[in-house]
Amino acid sequence: MSIARLAPSPTGSLHIGNVRTFLWAWLSARKQGARVILRVEDLEKPARPGVLERMLSDLAWLGLDWDDGPVWGAEQEAAFGRGEPVAIQDRGPAGPYIQSRRRIHYAAVFERLRRDGMIYPCVCARAEWASIQSAPHDGDQEPRYPGTCRNRFASFEEATRHAAPGRTPVWRFRVEEGPVLFEDLLAGVVSIDVQRTVGDFVVFKAPEQPAYQLAVVADDIAMGVTEVVRGDDLIPSTARQLLLYKALGGVPPRYGHAPLVVGPDGKRLAKRHGDARIETLRRLGVPPEHLLGHLARWSGMPIEGPVRARSLLPFWDWRRLPGERIVLTPERLRDLEGDRRGF
Repeated sequence: MSIARLAPSPTGSLHIGNVRTFLWAWLSARKQGARVILRVEDLEKPARPGVLERMLSDLAWLGLDWDDGPVWGAEQEAAFGRGEPVAIQDRGPAGPYIQSRRRIHYAAVFERLRRDGMIYPCVCARAEWASIQSAPHDGDQEPRYPGTCRNRFASFEEATRHAAPGRTPVWRFRVEEGPVLFEDLLAGVVSIDVQRTVGDFVVFKAPEQPAYQLAVVADDIAMGVTEVVRGDDLIPSTARQLLLYKALGGVPPRYGHAPLVVGPDGKRLAKRHGDARIETLRRLGVPPEHLLGHLARWSGMPIEGPVRARSLLPFWDWRRLPGERIVLTPERLRDLEGDRRGF
């Protein structure tokens, strides 16, 4: 069975750029009859109260449903609408589907990689740990690691004795030399030499504290994911993740990377580009069909006017999707907001 996943991070409200990528992932999955998992990637930091609930509510409001993952139905929506606490429960055979609840699974993966000699302790100065717990994005500069600590220490205890005061060693993955090739559903054949670009990369701070690159691979293997659709800023991450698949003996999914929605300055959407949050658009009274119609047209589909998510399935075709990023101009944002006097 084909299995796809939506993997949002509850670090803030969903915006129109997130949703366009999730729409692509959902349409690609549903068109082929795949099972859809929703996995919450919350290792970077605990979600603020109400953020996870808002994210699940927004996805359900848009009609992007899922088969396995956090349960969100009429009962949860009603409680959230009343401002009451919502107990998030899982549904599905491969849970938990919230990463912060999966730490015991990451510890088992850590022991396997350590036993096989695929990771080693490193005491070199590094960026703040939070930056590698979350997915990297455009503009995130990661200097190449020269391998200073590779084969330097006989044990973790020895590395600890050489660490700076108040620090503990992190664990890096031994990257083999040579290019990593994969075929992207939109970009075609991609070749990235991980050793030349970033070198040995961090995969753990501790056995139960994995970096983003390791966590998503471990989870996708455990959950049987066969297709991953995400933003094109994660293309460089794919090569690293394929190396981890090889080390763990997993079968890689097929990848499709959707061009991002960016601001007029070409950068990821931010507050300076206007309020494109789904929460805000809902508060303005914008119907989900109105937003989906715009997202469909931005995706090259011959759609006029509002549309439901499932009505887009006949038009879904990877071969016809645009390869360019979408610029959210002030005019486009006003179109999204629509005529507030009526749609």
